[in-house]
Amino acid sequence: MEILTGSEIVVQCLKEQGVDTVFGYPGGTILNIYDALYQHQDEITHILTSHEQGAAHAADGYARATGKVGVCMATSGPGATNLVTGIATAYMDSIPMVAITCNVAVSLLGKDSFQEIDIAGVTMPITKYNFIVKDIKKLASTLRRAFRIASTGRPGPVLVDITKDVTAAKCEYEYQEPEAIVRQTETIREEDLNRAVEMIRNAKKPFIVVGGGAIISDAADEIRAFAKKIQAPVADTLMGKGAFDGTDALYTGMIGMHGTKTSNFGVTESDLLIVAGARFSDRVVGNASKFAKNAKILQLDVDEVEINKNIMVDASVIGDLKVILRRLNARMDPLNHDEWLAHIERMKDMYPLRYHKELLTGPYIIETIYKVTEGDAIITTEVGQHQMWAAQYYKFKKPRTLLTSGGLGTMGYGLGASLGAKMGCKDKTVFNIAGDGCFRMNMNEIATATRYNIPIIQVVVNNHVLGMVRQWQTLFYGKRYSHTVLNDSVDFVKLAEAMGAKAYRVTKKEELEPALREAIALNIPVVIECQINCDDKVFPMVPAGAPIEDAFDETDLQIKSSDEIR
Repeated sequence: MEILTGSEIVVQCLKEQGVDTVFGYPGGTILNIYDALYQHQDEITHILTSHEQGAAHAADGYARATGKVGVCMATSGPGATNLVTGIATAYMDSIPMVAITCNVAVSLLGKDSFQEIDIAGVTMPITKYNFIVKDIKKLASTLRRAFRIASTGRPGPVLVDITKDVTAAKCEYEYQEPEAIVRQTETIREEDLNRAVEMIRNAKKPFIVVGGGAIISDAADEIRAFAKKIQAPVADTLMGKGAFDGTDALYTGMIGMHGTKTSNFGVTESDLLIVAGARFSDRVVGNASKFAKNAKILQLDVDEVEINKNIMVDASVIGDLKVILRRLNARMDPLNHDEWLAHIERMKDMYPLRYHKELLTGPYIIETIYKVTEGDAIITTEVGQHQMWAAQYYKFKKPRTLLTSGGLGTMGYGLGASLGAKMGCKDKTVFNIAGDGCFRMNMNEIATATRYNIPIIQVVVNNHVLGMVRQWQTLFYGKRYSHTVLNDSVDFVKLAEAMGAKAYRVTKKEELEPALREAIALNIPVVIECQINCDDKVFPMVPAGAPIEDAFDETDLQIKSSDEIR
């Protein structure tokens, strides 16, 4: 038993939880905690980001890459509100994160004091839980509870706001071993498992869709065994990338708005759709009333709230996905669906992903990154065309290798996330893929990378426009390019060099691979700007609100245009 200040208790609780890295930005109300961190800098590494939003995204990226709880810190007022976008990003994608903020002293709360904000109230809709600590006797138990809530069941971000007087007060502290995280199994019912087995056995054309829950529950091995045993093709959502090997013969590609035709058509033709750890996002299902209209739907998920929320299902099993799949695998005999798989293979041959091979394009950039990394890298992305190209053309073979903002679609996410991923997985090569519009938002984090020599490789796919918005304007808004052109004098190479990074400009296909290989060999922060055509598009595409079987590509547009001319 020791008598410690509140700030020292915070640090001791972080050590209890096995935290080795935190990301943050100091300020007046959190100074006591930063002073305590200074005393423990040999035990906990603190990364000072260029902006609090970068700290939140870095904590998120650390969590996604490692499976551990990410931690970020900020002071009161604007420091705390600058975390909000990062907290919301983590919330939408079910990422375990603890955000620690400090507030004004209890006596100043509610008086519009300098840099006072009710951050607990602000973040209530975008956290799994949040706390404000006004009594030092509750500090340690609250922090321990925050970590437990963040990492159990369906994970998510938790905010702990601590008043400044609590960080200065003193209290007894005694070390506690963290409680073991137990997988959620009490909701897995025998009758639900038996119903699932019956549906699978009776299916002639089963299809599996894998989502982010498969990665969260570490269920990749079980998914693989399940797919092989029941002989079913497998598609993934954006968040499920890597849960099933992207090079496996059963893999059909991503499903949804920019999914492959094989996945979209296969789901539409299937008679049983098994959805594992996915929530039927609108970008996945398209027109919900026409989604998988020929199939019975079996949903496997840890969160009962997701059942029948977006799509009505025929059956479900609630609980930890890894455990559910283990129990299903134990009950299932091998099945034969050779005819169905042969049909899927024919569709793969008929509907491959296509792009213009003669030019430097987004798909070529991604394929070349895959080639030089041999598929063994962590890829973070921003949001837009480059994100979809990364999902389509990089073959993710393992979980926790694509870190991207799926639910919130946060431009500016990837660079901070790449810093967190590299800090958590120092032995991995880490790329962040950005468009020029996204890179502008948080490119100041290159200065963080160079300050700490965090060797991430930032690839900027520069088309001098807001590419995905321009694509929609081209296809659906009569080519009225309202405020999407970025054709100005900004020089990303000079900016990167000014922040201390090595930088390359690539304008031709033959320049790309040497730049990538040199960037990896240098093992320092590198920015590679790749200039592509402003009208490169992501195909296939499903129009908003249309059924996913309405996916079209460039060839379809050419045929349609030709028919209209005739």
